[in-house]
Amino acid sequence: MFDKTKFFATVRTRMKGLSTPQVAGIETVLAACIGAPLAHAAYMLATAWHETNATMEPVREAYWLSEAWRKKNLRYYPWYGRGYVQLTWEGNFKRADAEAAKAGLIKTGELLANPDLAMRPDIAALILRKGMDEGWFTGVKNSAVMPSSGTATRVQYMNARTIINGRDKADLIEDYAQVFERALIDGGWA
Repeated sequence: MFDKTKFFATVRTRMKGLSTPQVAGIETVLAACIGAPLAHAAYMLATAWHETNATMEPVREAYWLSEAWRKKNLRYYPWYGRGYVQLTWEGNFKRADAEAAKAGLIKTGELLANPDLAMRPDIAALILRKGMDEGWFTGVKNSAVMPSSGTATRVQYMNARTIINGRDKADLIEDYAQVFERALIDGGWA
């Protein structure tokens, strides 16, 4: 059985403490990762950590800028990035809508009618898991770059960045993945 106390003790030691919202976000992502191989779960947590600027709360693309800025500058508006990862483009929102409805989180069409539902933690976590497992973002899947069991190497975690965004910040996110991998092992992730 997974021991969250041991898991969080390791994360707190290596990430210099955690706020209540960070813990809640990590728990939401962990719930979405159930059944995932160790390296996949570690990298999903690391990706959410990075993409949310360590808040572990779903964010909007360019969250520091206004909605008016997004409308003027993002060619895929209103289908701009939202969530633990930046789900973008109408086609991906359609796919996420279908998956969230299939999971019983919404009724079919609700996400398309209200793209901000991708900010809801449970939906954002589903998008993170499904998107990374199925290659929604770049065509690269978790299974293409990481092992299906055991730990990942530094190179594998660096290559995992191609699942989301080319090689952007690959080294930094690899560091986060190593922390989460250690914490998952300490917690007994199976």
